Amino acid sequence: MNIDYGKDNKERIPYEHYLAEFRKLNPQEAAQRTGIPWHEETQEFEMHMMQKRFLIKWPECTIRKADPEEHGYGAMEDGIPPKIMVMRYLTRGVSSTGSGNFLTYREVPHGEVYFRQFQGRCMMRLAFGYGSNLSLFHAQMEKIGAKKLDMGDAAYEFEFLDKYFVRFILWAGDDEFPPSSQILFSDNFPLSFETEDLAVVGDISINTLKKI
Repeated sequence: MNIDYGKDNKERIPYEHYLAEFRKLNPQEAAQRTGIPWHEETQEFEMHMMQKRFLIKWPECTIRKADPEEHGYGAMEDGIPPKIMVMRYLTRGVSSTGSGNFLTYREVPHGEVYFRQFQGRCMMRLAFGYGSNLSLFHAQMEKIGAKKLDMGDAAYEFEFLDKYFVRFILWAGDDEFPPSSQILFSDNFPLSFETEDLAVVGDISINTLKKI
């Protein structure tokens, strides 16, 4: 996967920082801590992101689909941000299972501080991208194998990373009110990710829907 720093230079420094951490990783320890399979013979981790399996090469963090015959766009093919998420999880994350409860962005630690940015960057983008076209939302969510929920006017749950789940909920707009949305995170997210990471989760997820 080629990285085009020219598109967004501000990603270069965090990318290089996490890549340096990733290179120092003990892959067997990371596999035990996160529950992510490690293939010693190929020196690769095997992870899911948005219903598809990918292989992450250590120590260079190149990424390929686990099934070379699989067609269609995958979330880890979205440039630098997914690679940073993967490296952050493998270097700092833990295997965990949510209790079944979901959190709003405001409910995660320090979420109130960053909520306005998250609202504009993710919630409004989701609402105005699909609130007037629920049929497209249904079609794209079903393409990634998301689970339909009886919430709002349209809602789905999907596994973003192994055991870490996200819910997208939409309310359609009308003549009086604009469309709106809610994004929920399984309550194990704060065990492995910082609050700012959740905006990247939203970005990657919405980008993937638009590109599939």
